Amino acid sequence: MMNSETKKKVEARLKRVAGQVAGVQRMVDSDRYCVDVLMQISAARAALAKVSKMLLESHIQTCVSAAFKSEDEDDRSAKIQELVRVFEKNCSC
Repeated sequence: MMNSETKKKVEARLKRVAGQVAGVQRMVDSDRYCVDVLMQISAARAALAKVSKMLLESHIQTCVSAAFKSEDEDDRSAKIQELVRVFEKNCSC
């Protein structure tokens, strides 16, 4: 579970992303220049990537760390598999 400071930061960034996405919708609605729209989409993606990084870091520092400190081998294995799935979905590796 993420701490309250991280949660506040994530929530603030997500609100900004929501504003960016709404802005993209308004740009499309008003027939703005395609490259301008693409640039805003790129900015929204970058902002979401930052949120993803923050969440991953929090997860590693809390849930994964706790699993590796425990005696539960199954929990450790599960956390490793979770991380592998996250990296498969979020990395272009």
